[in-house]
Amino acid sequence: MSGLQRMGRRATPYLLLTPYFLLYLAFGLFPILFSLVISFTKWDGITDMTFVGFSNYIRIFTNDSLFYESLFNTFLIIMITIPIEIALGLLLAVFLKDFFRKSRNALQLINFLPYITTPVAIGIIFQILFDWKNGSVNAVLGKMGIDAVYWLGVPWAARLVVIIMQSWTAYGYKMVLFLSGLSTIPEELYESAKIDGAKWIDSFIHITLPMLRPIMLFVVTTSIINGFRLFDEPQLLFQSASQPIGGPEHAVLTVVMRYYDVAFHNFEFGYGSAIAYSLFIVISIFSFFSMKMMNRGEES
Repeated sequence: MSGLQRMGRRATPYLLLTPYFLLYLAFGLFPILFSLVISFTKWDGITDMTFVGFSNYIRIFTNDSLFYESLFNTFLIIMITIPIEIALGLLLAVFLKDFFRKSRNALQLINFLPYITTPVAIGIIFQILFDWKNGSVNAVLGKMGIDAVYWLGVPWAARLVVIIMQSWTAYGYKMVLFLSGLSTIPEELYESAKIDGAKWIDSFIHITLPMLRPIMLFVVTTSIINGFRLFDEPQLLFQSASQPIGGPEHAVLTVVMRYYDVAFHNFEFGYGSAIAYSLFIVISIFSFFSMKMMNRGEES
């Protein structure tokens, strides 16, 4: 084989990968770097950019009360929904594995369907369920002698609807992840524990939970990241309900919704990019500390 042929054979894999790298550079890396650049400018997308340095970032942390409201709302929703999603997903995965082996595939599909349902459909479903006058939830409350709740017009009720909606949408995905983790645990461990007289709950605490620690770390980290990116469901729910952005009194205004409002309603692309990178910093901090806490628990 000549040297030219050997060179061509070595270059072939790189040539095959070239379209992917070109697409990534054009639609992945370039927008990321470009948004970083414009975060230091004042730009409306039409006129010339004006370099303003760190003014956008200073404005975020010193003169933007809505950003702090959105950060608080996002953090509150995350702190409530993540434990619910993980608990439901883990318990359902364990029950499907231990008690519903014959019908596991069908039940797994049923519980996973909300995760693959389009956000538009989810928003419409929950709008119908929690409608003030004709909603199914208020109809049930009325039969129980409880006054109707203006779910989409009261701050605490709006947050509760979003929490329920987010938990219902995401717990099936956690269930699938935990099922994959459970499949890697040797059955011999459970059989040995059963021979030693361990009950089901003892096996769950002393075998299942420790063996699922790696997948638990992944689930917690990705849940935090996805939680801070919350946008579609509350936006569609309250937009279709003719509510201002963020719902009543900005009760469900998330950081991504704040970014969307600034960038695509007010056309402040420089300031919007600064909000996006500030969110990236917040996500990185929370992800780092969550991983440190999980790893510390594993070492102890």
